[in-house]
Amino acid sequence: MDGIRVVVNGQPRDCSSASPHTSLLDWLRAEGLTGAKEGCAEGECGACAVLVARPDGPDHSRWTSLNSCLPAALAFDGQEIITAEGLGTVSVPGAAREDLHPVQQEMADRGGSQCGYCTPGFICSMAAEYYRPDRNPAREGAQAHSQQETGTEAVGEEHATDHECGPNGFDLHALSGNLCRCTGYRPIRDAAYALGTPPGTDPLLERQNRQAPAAKHTRADDGAGFLRPGTLAEALRLLQENPEARLVAGATDLGVEVNLRHSRPPLVLAIDRLEELRTLKFDAGHVEIGAALTLSEAERGLRGRVPLLGQLFPQFASRLIRNAATFGGNLSTGSPIGDSAPVLLALDARVVLASTGGEREVPLSEYYTGYRQSVRKPGELLSAVRIPLPLAENAAFYKIAKRRFDDISSVSAAIALQVTDGTVASARIGLGGVAATPIRATATEEALVGRPWTADTAAAAGPVMAGEGTPIDDMRASALYRSAMLRQALLKFHAEHAPVEVA
Repeated sequence: MDGIRVVVNGQPRDCSSASPHTSLLDWLRAEGLTGAKEGCAEGECGACAVLVARPDGPDHSRWTSLNSCLPAALAFDGQEIITAEGLGTVSVPGAAREDLHPVQQEMADRGGSQCGYCTPGFICSMAAEYYRPDRNPAREGAQAHSQQETGTEAVGEEHATDHECGPNGFDLHALSGNLCRCTGYRPIRDAAYALGTPPGTDPLLERQNRQAPAAKHTRADDGAGFLRPGTLAEALRLLQENPEARLVAGATDLGVEVNLRHSRPPLVLAIDRLEELRTLKFDAGHVEIGAALTLSEAERGLRGRVPLLGQLFPQFASRLIRNAATFGGNLSTGSPIGDSAPVLLALDARVVLASTGGEREVPLSEYYTGYRQSVRKPGELLSAVRIPLPLAENAAFYKIAKRRFDDISSVSAAIALQVTDGTVASARIGLGGVAATPIRATATEEALVGRPWTADTAAAAGPVMAGEGTPIDDMRASALYRSAMLRQALLKFHAEHAPVEVA
């Protein structure tokens, strides 16, 4: 465990004493940096947010906000982190300890902090948006502000489905994972919309013009093991030798198990920085998304070229979570209410399973075998998701939850239809929250294909959709409500994608 160090607020700190299950938050607080707080310990409140320098292309980096309560401190070996305490001093050379960063100053001036518990997390999420490379007030923000007032949607490279950008280009979705119960959100929004452009001499801005730190080959053993292999081949070999090892990318699921269920896996293999798993490829037959590419990175890379995924991204948890979570992790977890599986089922996606013996490709519709169980064998890992091309022309994702953003779905439905000459030529429907696994609504698909795409067809298929799966009563919704929402989703889809009648 020698030589495990993390650069925090510009200064290297020894992290060798941290156990494999010590979260970044707990380690930072033990180091005396107590600005970040534990609120929920599961990535929902954002009180623990910090900034991390992450890759943004081959030659640049991007300050990325993350929940520090979920990932292990050892996962940041060799990485650069900024906490709320360091923002002012690091961004202004020679600044005194009490000097404020522009984000902090605006929050103070506009009354954005009351009890202060959540404020450091807000500050870090706001700072990530403040330094966002493509935040362009003239092109994106002013246009979005105008469209917000007229009720239309803002159009931007990364924010095509967002419509809450201010005149300075600040996207309020950057704060979707930060919750406040004291001040209220208006003064926080006012502070966000008052931020200008970082000065060219700002060291944190200049830092983005250099590469992010490379992932280090980390090995730690303190009764439990933490290994970060350097290559995919090494990771597969280690997994073959240790089939009980837990694979971790963003830790958005494992971190919750460690914090709330006191899970202590004997061996953790960190695969989040393996370049072989961080690819995004387009060819004539499919789109391939690497299993370790974060959802935010996939969103930026796709640039809206898979519209159904474009609808998914803003509704998948929060920006803080999407900055860490991956398709590989979300699918491998196997939760029946995971948001990505229904969308990928509607896209007829396939998953690539890799092992020391080679690769095999499995339709996602055949991947799950039971509650959190799959066809993945010991020694295999999910390395990529492949989406066949061309895409269906009509597609939508409906997520029913108590909150619009940053919430767990009660039921979800993704629908992709190809309509040719007024007839449904193909249908793919993925459902979540109505069975022990995400499922394809095959009976509903059969009720649609070959029939005219009319209101009568949708109405006839609605009861079939309502009968898909085996919904249950639980704290989020009743079985009857879930069934009703399935039927309604199909009717809503037809209303939004009805054929245009020519007078």
